[in-house]
This record gives sequence, structure tokens and C-alpha cells, in this order.
Amino acid sequence: MSSNQHWDRAYTARDATALTWFEATPEASIRLVRQCMHAGGALVDIGGGSSALVDHCLDEGIGPVTVLDLSAEALAITRARLGNRADSANLIVGDVRDWTPDRSYDLWHDRAAFHFLTDMEDRQRYLHTLDAALRAGGVAIIATFASTGPSTCSGLQVQRYAPSELADTLEELAPGLLAPVQSELLAHQTPKGAVQDFQISVFRKKEQTS
Repeated sequence: MSSNQHWDRAYTARDATALTWFEATPEASIRLVRQCMHAGGALVDIGGGSSALVDHCLDEGIGPVTVLDLSAEALAITRARLGNRADSANLIVGDVRDWTPDRSYDLWHDRAAFHFLTDMEDRQRYLHTLDAALRAGGVAIIATFASTGPSTCSGLQVQRYAPSELADTLEELAPGLLAPVQSELLAHQTPKGAVQDFQISVFRKKEQTS
């Protein structure tokens, strides 16, 4: 089964509000986007799926906003929820590992895509895309399961990180690309009441990379 098929099945197996990663209001993401985004800046949400982050960005005039996800079904949920506002966002079915952005972005947001990349080559491809998409001096917000978080999600293995481990991994794979700015730990409560530990790290793309 392809990655697209896997995630299409995940999004059609039950209502989006019952999925373990569902957030009625993605509070941490919204807070960090507000903190890191400047007026008129462009944002790309990697693996955004059916997340309501795009709704809040449109509500607050943040953007333009692009949402990239493997699952057409996930983006169909977002499009239906946005209704007449869907044309105000750029919803793209694609794989971050081979996506070619057609513009530069000021903010890269990834709530939980990177931790599915357990293969080093896939991580390198992710960072190649990030480098192509994010302007020099731009900000990347990357959230993953924390070192105390689950080892699997939706039946797939994930790579867990402490903030320092994520920073070291990114530096090892793409030396000089990103500088750590801040990080935090948070506990996400699933719709069934389970608690999943996440870390969220903020990086700035260096003005000059080697």
C-alpha cells in the first residue's frame, strides 16, 4: 500500500474528529504562528491534512496559506469545512519528500510529519524541500512525538525526539541550514482521552548556508 493510500484509508475509516491527532483548536500551533509570522508572510503547513490551523490563519488574515498533504481525502475534509473560503488557501496533494514549491515561504509549519520519516534518506529529502521552500531568515516550526511519546501512530513506526535530539539530527543531515530558536514540550489529549507527549521546536533558516 502506498503512503497516499494509507492516509486516505485513515481519514475515511472514521470521522475526522475521532482521529487520534485531532485538535478542535490547534492552540500551540496558532500561538507559534502568531509569534513567528509577519504581516503578509506566506505559510506552508506540511502534512496539514484536516487540521483547523488553516481556518484560524484565514480568520486572522495570516497568509497566503498552503497546505500540503499526502491524502486527498484529508484535504477534501478541509475544503468542505472551509466552504466558500477554500479558494483562499492553496490545498496541494503531494509528498514533502519530492514536492517542488513554486514560491518561497516565510514560515514552514509541520505538526507531525517529520517523525514518520524513519529512513535517513527520507529525512534528507524532507530537508532538501524545506531548503527550497523556506526563504533565508525564514522560520520552521517542527513538532514530533517527544522521547516519552508513542512509538507508533496510525499503525506506522515513528522516530521520537527530545528537542536537542531533533536539533542535532537536522544539523547532522543539513549542516548550517537551521539554527534552533526555542522549544517546548506539550501533552496532546486524543479524542478518547489518551495523552501523547510532543515536542515543538522552532528554527530559523540561516541567511547564508554552506
